[in-house]
Amino acid sequence: MILKYRNGMSIPYESSGRTRQKSRTRAALLAAVHDLLRTGRTPTVDDVAEAAGISRTTAYRYFRNQHELLAAAHPEIDARSLLGSNPPADPEARLDVVLANIEQQIVDSEPALRTALRLSLDPSADRTRLLVRQGRAIGWLTDALRPLRSRMGDRALRRLVLAIRATFGIEAFVWLTDVAGLSGADALALMRQSAKRLFASARRELPRGPAIGAKKNRRG
Repeated sequence: MILKYRNGMSIPYESSGRTRQKSRTRAALLAAVHDLLRTGRTPTVDDVAEAAGISRTTAYRYFRNQHELLAAAHPEIDARSLLGSNPPADPEARLDVVLANIEQQIVDSEPALRTALRLSLDPSADRTRLLVRQGRAIGWLTDALRPLRSRMGDRALRRLVLAIRATFGIEAFVWLTDVAGLSGADALALMRQSAKRLFASARRELPRGPAIGAKKNRRG
C-alpha cells in the first residue's frame, strides 16, 4: 500500500519506519492467506487479519482490498505473461520458461491448488471466488507459443495450447501422484516430457519456412 511521501515521491508503507517489524507483519499476513486458502476459503483482508492476530486497521495498511492481498500471495493472479522483460525469440525456449514457472507454482502452492481444484469440481461452489482457478495458464502458454501463429494459424495454435495444458497442471499432477503413484518429482518430469513431445510433434508438422526466432540476414 502507498501511504507516505518522500521528496514528493510516494513510497510503499513497508519501506519506511520500522521496516523489519513491518516485514514480519506482512509475512504473517501472507502466511495466514496461504493457511486459509488450504482450507478452501478465499479470504478477505478481515479474515486474514483475524487469523494472523493482527488488527484490521493494520492489515489494511498493507493490503487495500482482497485482490491486492491475493495477488501478493499468488503473484501469478495478475500476470499476463511469465516470460519476463526480455523473452527469448525461440518458441521452445519460451515454452520452457512458462513450464518452469507453472511447475514452481505447483511446488510452492500444491495444497492451495488442490483445494481450488476440489472446489472447482463441486457443482455448488461459487466459481467466481476461485481466483487461482481462472484459466491463466492458457494465456501464458498462448503467449509463449505466439511466434508459431503466423505458420500455424490461430485454430491449430489453440489446439496445441489446450493439448499442452491438458498434460501440464495441477489436474495432471494430482492424477499422476494420487492415482498412478508417482512421486511429485517424477510426476513433474513426466508432465514436462509430455508437453515437450506435443510441442515437438506440432513443430515437425509446420509448413517449411524460415526458422522461427531466427534473425533475417541483412545485405550490406
